[in-house]
Amino acid sequence: MREYLLTLCITAAVTYLLTGPVRKFAIVAGAMPEIRARDVHREPTPRLGGIAMFFGLCAGLLVADHLTNLSTVFEKSNEPRALLSGAALIWLIGVLDDKFEIDALIKLGGQMIAAGVMVMQGLTILWLPIPSVGNVALTQWQGTLLTVALVVITINAVNFVDGLDGLAAGMVCIASAAFFLYAYRVWVSYGIEAAAPATLFSAILMGMCLGFLPHNMHPARIFMGDSGSMLIGLVLAAGAISITGQVDPDALKLFAGSEKAAVHQTVPVYIPLLLPLTIIAIPAADLVLAIVRRTWRGQSPFAADRGHLHHRLLEIGHSHSRAVMIMYFWSALIAFGALAYSVNSASMWIVLSVVFLSFIGLVLLLLPRFTPRAPRWAEAFVPPRYRRGAALAEPAATTPQTAGAEACAEEGSDEAGEQPRTPVAAGVSRVNGATAIGARSRLLDRRKAGTSR
Repeated sequence: MREYLLTLCITAAVTYLLTGPVRKFAIVAGAMPEIRARDVHREPTPRLGGIAMFFGLCAGLLVADHLTNLSTVFEKSNEPRALLSGAALIWLIGVLDDKFEIDALIKLGGQMIAAGVMVMQGLTILWLPIPSVGNVALTQWQGTLLTVALVVITINAVNFVDGLDGLAAGMVCIASAAFFLYAYRVWVSYGIEAAAPATLFSAILMGMCLGFLPHNMHPARIFMGDSGSMLIGLVLAAGAISITGQVDPDALKLFAGSEKAAVHQTVPVYIPLLLPLTIIAIPAADLVLAIVRRTWRGQSPFAADRGHLHHRLLEIGHSHSRAVMIMYFWSALIAFGALAYSVNSASMWIVLSVVFLSFIGLVLLLLPRFTPRAPRWAEAFVPPRYRRGAALAEPAATTPQTAGAEACAEEGSDEAGEQPRTPVAAGVSRVNGATAIGARSRLLDRRKAGTSR
């Protein structure tokens, strides 16, 4: 465990330290696209954050190769080299897209080629455990097609959810943390060496996300871009492919019996193999709703709009940070709920806990403007906004004259003493993406200024 933690920390440190110079390079290279109509952010922000994440991946693999226990993963398996090859290819495609915005079909073809490169080097699904059937051995073509499909789906799911500051990196970090705990348990508790590469990939992925998050939290200084979202999506899928179909249910030796019975009884153990796909639950629901919404309006299903889930969270009154935290909550509930069920599927407490936490999540969704108030005896120890007197003073401070001024300020009117609220063009000093060292503007209304891709 200590070597995994060391690998994680070094990956996070390299990613964190390189993100600042990469931001300056992105500004010089002009990787700062114009703000689109559907975007939430108000200031041009550089992309290419995936460059720092890729070098963090390389640093993590290099360190692990020189550690005593983890070096055996490189000696007994070709999967780390397969991951690095596929990651380098998908990263290059992402960098080109961040700079030149290449066609979507070209990106899809690049994703399939990157998955094929990993398959050619041995990172593929060999068989599948199916309940009531047993282990189903896959042919070479079946394993290749299933591997490519899993990689492409996961990459695009991560790219699709990358809509708010820190959202994609945080959700992938949560999923990889749950997957790490599962893979480590399979490797250490059952002594199955086939789970060692997946454990390493999950630890490195957590380091990549944790190192990038401080720069990407709201208000973001840099976006990961497609170079980052496609990269972490591929690493996430590689962990699932590395362990899926290479861990025989009979090798777990949980009990004696037929192969069908073994697979049926160990289904809860295989649930966390779908953990890389748990982040698809939210964007998949968003995708279905988007298709229905656009088709109902007579639009193309591929027409961009501002009706995604993160847009709706902002519209109903949630702040940018609270919307991201709500998405984190649901991702953690799904991922760690599946992990807990795999450990003990017969426990009713797990089901009741998931139901209770789901109820809390629904309450958080329905109370976007709720601000907790401290009791009177504790008001001296909390900030003024949490005191009961502040709640009474807020309505009284609004008069017909001030209401008109506030309305003008919300609309960007000059009558309120502020300039019109329009997107800031690239090259203007003192904004997120205008200068590598300049301070960010503090004059924008943070209730309106979010960040999205």
